[in-house]
Amino acid sequence: MPTDSSATPEQTATGAQNRRGPFREGERVQLTDERRRMNTITLAADGEFHTHRGVLQHNDLIGHPEGTVVANSVGYQYQALRPLLKDFVLSMPRGAAVVYPKDAGQIITMADVFPGARVIEAGVGSGALSISLLRAIGDTGHLRSFERREEFAQIAQGNVETMFGGPHPAWELTLGDLAEQLGEYERPGTVDRAVLDMLAPWECVDAVGTALVPGGVVMCYVATVTQLSRTAEALRADGRFTEPESFETMVRGWHVEGLAVRPDHRMVAHTGFLISARRLADGAERLAPKRRASKTDFSEEDMNAWTPNALGERNVSDRKLRRAARDAQSLADRAARQGQDAE
Repeated sequence: MPTDSSATPEQTATGAQNRRGPFREGERVQLTDERRRMNTITLAADGEFHTHRGVLQHNDLIGHPEGTVVANSVGYQYQALRPLLKDFVLSMPRGAAVVYPKDAGQIITMADVFPGARVIEAGVGSGALSISLLRAIGDTGHLRSFERREEFAQIAQGNVETMFGGPHPAWELTLGDLAEQLGEYERPGTVDRAVLDMLAPWECVDAVGTALVPGGVVMCYVATVTQLSRTAEALRADGRFTEPESFETMVRGWHVEGLAVRPDHRMVAHTGFLISARRLADGAERLAPKRRASKTDFSEEDMNAWTPNALGERNVSDRKLRRAARDAQSLADRAARQGQDAE
């Protein structure tokens, strides 16, 4: 539940105590060496970080400020920084594929997820997008996340608690199907934003349309063109949404060193499509483009094109999910202890 509005900024800054001050025992630290290679370690009293280039003592970092540059036993240097959100997301325990930072940033901005917003999410996965949404809505908002698989929910809960140093006051995780259960938790016309990261978001269009406020935004994240097409047609057919907008984001880094300026040889290209629409007022009629679609009916072959096997989705073994859940919970416990030490 949201925190008391009379609380001070320090009391409501969830996880802030884990992002400030000198390095502490139990904290995760990102080490970058002279060749820009990165390693993430968890600080422990009298702990050691071993490589073929020598040994770095954890005690040389504990109690020192973030951004410290230290040398190991043979003089090899490392710069030490706390991992950013993007670093944490790409290295945290996972059971399902995560939403990449480039897509999470677009979702937060293009859906206009604001502090204090009431948001629903379907398909928690490993919790990457949940973390970004919680940061955007703050402690005074409310995020209800639906996840069908208990194993994924456990992993996501551990990752969220690791990032924020404990349970987030604005987050409620519900085990079940949004399409079937949303009405049990959210009254019609009370939700500001809906984010659907799932194989078949069109199954939730009716429930989301009922829960959203007029002007509210639904944002869907899908992997394939077939999913994109079917989601768009479902939004149009529902009649309560504006004309959907679809796009994808690609990020290309650049090498910049003196006058040697060129694009990087590798880039993060297609990860998924985003499709969004806004809730119309009750009784309003969608202003649709006056053009004729080439094909709007789906054949049986089209209907099967979005299934997990057709998408090449790998089955995650139960053993791997249990291990990821244990790792996530272990990191969450450390983060909670670290936050208590900092208070």
